[in-house]
Amino acid sequence: MEHIVFLTGRLAQPQLERVLAGLDAPPFTWEVREIGVQVAALMTADLIKRRVAAPVAAQRVIVPGRCRGDLEALSAHYGIPVQRGPEELKDLPRFFNRAAKAVDLSEKGPLIFAEIVDAPRLAVDAIVARAAALARDGADVIDLGGLPETPFPQLEDSVRALKAAGHRVSVDSLDSDELLRGGRAGADYLLSLTMDTLWIADEVAATPVLIPRAPHDEASLHAAVDALSARGRAFLADAILDPIPFGFTASIVRYHRLRERFPAAPIMLGIGNLTELTEADTSGLNALLLGIGAELGIAAVLTTQVSPHARRAVREADWARRIMTAAARQRTLPKGLSDALMTVHAKAPFTDTPAEIAATAAQVRDPNFRVQVAENGLNVYNRDGLRVGQGAFELWPRLGLEGDASHAFYMGVELAHAELAWRLGKRYVQDQPLDWGCAVEREADDLLAWCAPGTTKTR
Repeated sequence: MEHIVFLTGRLAQPQLERVLAGLDAPPFTWEVREIGVQVAALMTADLIKRRVAAPVAAQRVIVPGRCRGDLEALSAHYGIPVQRGPEELKDLPRFFNRAAKAVDLSEKGPLIFAEIVDAPRLAVDAIVARAAALARDGADVIDLGGLPETPFPQLEDSVRALKAAGHRVSVDSLDSDELLRGGRAGADYLLSLTMDTLWIADEVAATPVLIPRAPHDEASLHAAVDALSARGRAFLADAILDPIPFGFTASIVRYHRLRERFPAAPIMLGIGNLTELTEADTSGLNALLLGIGAELGIAAVLTTQVSPHARRAVREADWARRIMTAAARQRTLPKGLSDALMTVHAKAPFTDTPAEIAATAAQVRDPNFRVQVAENGLNVYNRDGLRVGQGAFELWPRLGLEGDASHAFYMGVELAHAELAWRLGKRYVQDQPLDWGCAVEREADDLLAWCAPGTTKTR
């Protein structure tokens, strides 16, 4: 059986031992070594090398998740793997479960068509720039949306410029002439053809997206699918997703009937009608819609990010399709695969109980403030004791920082972050930004670089 050595600091040692002792039948034996530092998060690779003698009688060494430095060099030094654990001790059970069940999210699943809805009003350079941003967020096809009674003289140039930049392109218009122009300029897809405009598919090589004459007219969509299938032409079929409360449920049923009628047909699901027209967090809507799509085996989704509340819709759709594709492939619930779509709340926001925080606070003998969040609110402690409150304004006067402007500013910011995390049910880690999942761009921490302590050090 594998033997693992866990390295930690004085304050965290009792809690780490409790967590490891509580693991249910772990497939390894373990020991905890406190290496002479008070705060485990300040551990570095260089410090470990100086304080932990080689060889280590184990098959693996696990260090705190925020440990800085080159762990590959440490692995070479000790001759066994040295690995970062989770950032929070309470996540160790989940950490080992995930390590045993690695999830591959590289399979994208359905294509994402990202529509530029105001393309006729944009210059070609602006369209190319917008397309680059959408592609970075996960778009596979750039959809040029036409506008009623709005000339689009730069359509051909836009299609050619996007193709030259390496994008797949679709042209989305109610105007048959614009569809023909886009197809002849080299567009890959045309949105959308009905039974009455199938003749356009005979004029250009672009793959048509088929829709019914009217959303409820399923027969006309089925006839269009039959017609192109008989010709051996590629296509996508879209039953039209209606917004709430104008037929959303009925439209989901239409998609289900479309799949039952054509088990192998490539289907497009237009999710923008829900994400744009529902004032709710779009990460959850995208999760639900791409989950429906995974059950239906769809080939593509069409989305937009026009409304301010939907400004991350493409990125969210990219994460949602990967998660739901993996869940469907592995026949598992979409839980424990990724936290990217949990933008507002955390699955386990409070890692420590008030009693555990109080026990840690009782060991502190220095003036540095620690801030933790638990079910009882904000917990702030140093050698002068533990203060508990439910808001930054409530706690700040009890810190005694009136004569230390820089430290007062720092603690004000930290307490505001902590209060926000407590009220929303998010994970809070002192000196770290809150995790908003895929809703906010965040650069990955460079754990090879040293991160100096913040201004919690003096009072």
